[in-house]
Amino acid sequence: MATFHVTEYLGDGIGPELSEAVHRVADALPINIVFHPIDLSVESREKDGKALYDAALESIQRTQVALKYPTATVKESPNAVLRRLCDFTVIHRPVATIPGLPTNFTEQFDLDIIRVATGGTYEDPGRNIGKAGAVSVRIVEAETVEQAAVYAFELARRTGRTVTSASKYTIQRITDGLFERVIDQVAESYQGVQRRKELFDALLAKIIISPRDYEIILVLNEYGDFLSDMACGLAGSIGIGASGSFSFDDRFKVKLAMFDPSGGTAPDIAGQDKANPTAVFLAFSMLLHEIGANACAEALKTANMNLLHEGETTADLGGSLSLSAFTGRIIERARESLAGKR
Repeated sequence: MATFHVTEYLGDGIGPELSEAVHRVADALPINIVFHPIDLSVESREKDGKALYDAALESIQRTQVALKYPTATVKESPNAVLRRLCDFTVIHRPVATIPGLPTNFTEQFDLDIIRVATGGTYEDPGRNIGKAGAVSVRIVEAETVEQAAVYAFELARRTGRTVTSASKYTIQRITDGLFERVIDQVAESYQGVQRRKELFDALLAKIIISPRDYEIILVLNEYGDFLSDMACGLAGSIGIGASGSFSFDDRFKVKLAMFDPSGGTAPDIAGQDKANPTAVFLAFSMLLHEIGANACAEALKTANMNLLHEGETTADLGGSLSLSAFTGRIIERARESLAGKR
């Protein structure tokens, strides 16, 4: 049985319940996952401060992968601190139609949004100019664009999907122009991957009109933020997806990877066995893919999606299952799937 070591960033609110659910699933898989917990709850952060984040960095540097649960932002955002410490420069956000999830959008879609996670105007809080003006500097770095592009094209080659880069290169000729030129250069090494270029504002409209025309979308920081939220809104919920954050070595290979659900800490239902674990299971599935446990990853994701499609889910989606009962159903389905593949 293969053994994998995973850093586990514990959180607040429903975090402990989600961790328990993940451990139950992990114990049921035909692999051995050794979790290395780091408590990032508010209480632990207030008690240990910088030393805690030093331990968090040391752990992920050893294991190379981490699963993070929701954490409350009080004095600081743990996500922002980890992004800086781990030098996460690329975010991968899969967003797809989720069967059984109520939505106002009737079309089906399956997007992989690859976002440059640094730069843009997010790096500069801005400054006042005189009494009636303000300015912020927009930063685009060729290295981080190249990292994102290589990641996107590798994903496309591995999955047989297409890549669309989107920006405002006709208006933002310097910054967005650099973004597209770097992608042009990377694309030359991936002749077998279909790639096209879109203006970002047109892309938003086209996704709504014909979402199945798009698969992997590569964008800069702000655009990726906007696009991810729009796509989640089309799917029916901002808080039910998952994402991966990545740093890279000098050869553009993933060095560190952290996966987390997009939802918050939900303190109003914490400890009541009511939380929906879909987002954390999808994050765990992404992690399993990253470590090479592809059969387990697909079994977990498929089990989750099939249960939602059949209406067997938690109360937030109109079902009657508790968190623990839903987890039990996931385990049953995943085991059946894996047994059929042996």
